[in-house]
Amino acid sequence: QVQLVESGGGLVQAGGSLRLSCAASGSIAAVNTMAWYRQAPGKQRELVAAIFRGGTTNYADSVKGRFTISKDSAKKTVYLQMNSLKPEDTAVYYCNANYGPNTDNSWGQGTQVTVSS
Repeated sequence: QVQLVESGGGLVQAGGSLRLSCAASGSIAAVNTMAWYRQAPGKQRELVAAIFRGGTTNYADSVKGRFTISKDSAKKTVYLQMNSLKPEDTAVYYCNANYGPNTDNSWGQGTQVTVSS
């Protein structure tokens, strides 16, 4: 069992920056992959960025070059640094952890990011 709590969302003007944090607890050693997803009202949840156990990363084309996913193992926290924000980045952002031999998934409660034009 892995529990996730997101923080760092808020209101920012276009071109600005935010850093989201996801604090993990529970069976941390069993985590295979951590990722950030986002969901706008009336739209499907989409993958934004992922970081794997070996440290490699993957990004959606829409955020490539603007967002950076990273982790601090000592703090058991994963981050999403978001630069050059656009209004279309407005969404609820969710932290996700894939873990265990059965590749179970845990989700955080979500944090709202609003980018004004």
